[in-house]
Amino acid sequence: MTKEALASLATELETCGKTLMKIAEALGAKEEPAAEPPKKEPAPKKLTLEEVRKVAADKSRQGFTDEVRGLIQKYGADRLSGIDAAQYCALLKELEAISHAG
Repeated sequence: MTKEALASLATELETCGKTLMKIAEALGAKEEPAAEPPKKEPAPKKLTLEEVRKVAADKSRQGFTDEVRGLIQKYGADRLSGIDAAQYCALLKELEAISHAG
């Protein structure tokens, strides 16, 4: 091959390379996924006094009356109805954790 032929091929190859880069850039810009909105976790369900009372009553029937009474006092009340509704979730977790030591 002559020098002129090689120079011509090199120029065509350079043009081809630039064209390929433009195509790749165009494809890359189109393929970028749209930002997905962040997924929101569902808000925890608000517990009612009746739901907490049911678990407390079940634990009491199972023989854990003193433990249930101790938890109610821990949350600053003499009766279950005296506990702030914002504390129901934490109280319920503690009530559910009460069990006979194996």
